[in-house]
Formats: sequence, C-alpha cells, structure tokens
Amino acid sequence: MTLQVYNTPYKKKQPFTPVNNNSVGMYVCGVTVYDMCHIGHARSLIVFDVISRFLRKKGYNLTYVRNFTDVDDKIIARANSLGQSYKDIAEKFIDEFATDMDILKVKPADIEPKATEHIAQIIDMVRILEEKGLAYKADDDSVYFSVSKFRGYGKLSGRRIEDMIAGARVDVGEAKRDPLDFALWKRSKEGEPSWDSPWSQGRPGWHIECSAMSTHYLGHTLDIHGGGRDLIFPHHENETAQSEGAFDAEFVKYWIHNGFVTIGGDKMSKSLGNFLTIRELTKEVHPEVLRLLLLGRHYRSPIDFSKDAVDASQQTLVRFYEMLDRIAQSPVKDGSPRLESTINTFNENFDAAMCDDFNTALAIAQLHDLTTQANKFLDDDPTVTSGDKKALEEAIATVSEILGILEEEPAPFLEKIKRSGISEMGISEDEIGALIDARNAARKARDFAKADEIRDTLKAKGIQLKDTPEGTTWEKV
Repeated sequence: MTLQVYNTPYKKKQPFTPVNNNSVGMYVCGVTVYDMCHIGHARSLIVFDVISRFLRKKGYNLTYVRNFTDVDDKIIARANSLGQSYKDIAEKFIDEFATDMDILKVKPADIEPKATEHIAQIIDMVRILEEKGLAYKADDDSVYFSVSKFRGYGKLSGRRIEDMIAGARVDVGEAKRDPLDFALWKRSKEGEPSWDSPWSQGRPGWHIECSAMSTHYLGHTLDIHGGGRDLIFPHHENETAQSEGAFDAEFVKYWIHNGFVTIGGDKMSKSLGNFLTIRELTKEVHPEVLRLLLLGRHYRSPIDFSKDAVDASQQTLVRFYEMLDRIAQSPVKDGSPRLESTINTFNENFDAAMCDDFNTALAIAQLHDLTTQANKFLDDDPTVTSGDKKALEEAIATVSEILGILEEEPAPFLEKIKRSGISEMGISEDEIGALIDARNAARKARDFAKADEIRDTLKAKGIQLKDTPEGTTWEKV
C-alpha cells in the first residue's frame, strides 16, 4: 500500500517519496520550555509520535528531530518574575516535559536539540544570509531577514505579500527597514542572556533556531516538517524563506500540520480559565483514553475537548479491552482458526487507513469492526483456537506499536478503570460491597422489593450491577 501524505502548501495528498531512498528525515517544532505542557501540545506530540511509529513500522529508516526552544522572551520573563535564571526555568520544564511524555507514552525523538547548544550553527546561517544580501544589520545592532529580497515569500501559507504588507506593523523599539522583515539575531538588553556574534552581544530569533538545527541534523532538504496549524504563518513561512535563501535548495518536501484543540467549543486560554495541562488531565483521565480521544479524529481536523468526549473515549477503550479480556479468558480448543479471515481483513484495512495520510480515525473504526466480529464469534461459541489467539495478539500488538493504546493487560486495566472516579460519585467501594451483600441477603430471603430498591439506589449513583454465575459484579455507567 503506497503511503499518501497531505502536503500543506499543495493542499492535497501526494505519494510519499523520500529524498534519499528509504531514509527519512523528520523535524517537528517542539515546545518553548517556560511552563507545563497542555492538551494542545499533547495533540501535536501524539500525532507525530504516531507518524514516527508508523513510518518505522513501514520499514523507513527514520531520523526524528524535535527541538526545545530554551531561550525566548517568555522564558526570560518567567525567570525574572521568579528571580531565577533562564537556564533554571528551561531545565525545570524540560524535565517536566519528559515526565509528561512518559505518562502519555510518547516516545523520545531520536535527536532533541536545544537552541542554546546550537548558537554556532545559528550564527553561521545568519552570516550566510547577510553575505547573500538577504539579511542586514539594523541600527539597533540586531539582524533582520529582508523579506522583499526573497522571491516566493508566502508560498507555504498561500498569503499574498501585498495583503501581508497591509496588515504588518513595526513594534516599538524595532529598527527593521520593512514591517514584514523578521529578526534573525536580537541584540540582548541588559540582564538578558547573550552570546558573542559578529553583530552584537545577543541571542537568536525564534525562526532561525529551527532552520539551523533542522538542516544541521537532516541536511538542506527535509523529508517532513511538522507542527500545529498555528505555526504555518509566520514561523514555518519564515523558516522556509531563510533556509531556502541560505542554501538554494528546497527546504521541505512534505509539510504536515495538525488541527487545533478547543475546550467546550472555545479556544483554550489561561484568561478563560480553560487551560488544561497534561499533568492535571492525566490525574483523572487514563493516558490511553487521552490518546484515543486525540487520535479519534483525523489529525488535520479540529477536536473539541470536553467531559463528554473523554467519557465516550473511555467507553470505547473499555469496549476494546473487554473483547481482549474475553479472548484471554476463553478456553482454547483444537481446530481451524475461525477468526483468521476477520483478522486478516482488519490488518489490511488498518494498514490502508494509516497509509491514507495517517488516518487514525479510520484505523480506529477498523478496530471497532474487529471488536464487533470477535464478540459475535464468542457469543456463538465461547472457545477459541490457539491460532485465533495468536493472530489476534499479533494484530493488537501492531495497533499498540503504532497507536500506543491497548498496551496493558486487559483484566487489571478494566479493574483500574472501574475503580477510577468512584469518590466523585459520593460512594466508596466498601459501601458498594456492603450494599451488594445486603441485596444478596434480600434476594435470598425472597425480599425482591428490597433487592430492587438497593439496585436502583446504586444505579442512581452511577453503579450498574451484573449478576453472573460467579456472583454479583459492578461497573460505572
């Protein structure tokens, strides 16, 4: 199956053909480390985690680079407000980022460069642009990229330069010649971090650091460059201009951008009080539930994050795990595999979905179909062959390897989910157990009215009882 990738500047899917045979270089813009990561970060990080996993599964020799912006106006402002150094702030939130990624099961990138460790490469690139007449030193000893000197500015975002000029402005204190020009090197103010350069004691602009680091590790033409849609302009547009201006080569073959996350229909922001960090979320939401929610829509589509969406994703994940638990508990018998054809169809459809521009939503739909078919087989005959078990285990292993879900043992996972959030229902596990005992006693005494009353009381609190040959069990509804 040929991999098709939606390429942002062309606004269509294209067959994926790497620059160098089977080797793939992918650069994804990482986080600016001045605060905890939020649900918007989680989406981009999980999307490109899955893309990297799938590329490797398809046999590509991938080099995945994801950077840290560890010097920036926001980092400096945070450091000053706390009376700490910018380095302390950056290192603290790099460590917090690593913890969040472990929680979300996001694998580390192959290379995770920091801007401050690549000052030499940044200065070299600025010097090249200056020598080519594409950059100039301004009166404030900062260096700016001259947008008017680069033909094709706006080709990534599809913006006309005339329209951009109309909406552009020069901020107070900037000495650039044209409102569209952007900083490559900033002269540092007193007390700010700085490095020696041919122009001034200063620090890199935001855009140049990604160009310098990506081309340093992956060459002048990247196979894939990714990030959120909010980065298309100006960040990725500026990266394109300075990279192609410096090296006279196509900067990126395939641009991949993920859609936004809203909270209850509103854009997420601290001012609205709907700013949800990964750490806060995963105290209440299982990481696999969060992954499933964020992968349940195509990566280019927007996602609205809400309690209803979380609950729906948890119910879906529980359904998948319950099917796996049924298979695990089923007696094994001899005979020809009954699920072989169903599983083969699933494997083909799952791969086809992922080859269709990494369509995780369609891939998860295939998992729904597999679950339905497996449950039907078990309803007809609650036994499986060893071949059935092996084929299903291999299929689910592929799902886990690519999507990062269904990685836990079914029974412990289901028990963990069952007991999560009980405190919010205003009842404890001991109280549930005591009411089940009282109901069993009432049934034994043939006081069915009392037994029904206890069942209804529990149901009103969100607890559903199930009577089985082995006894009464409960689950949240």
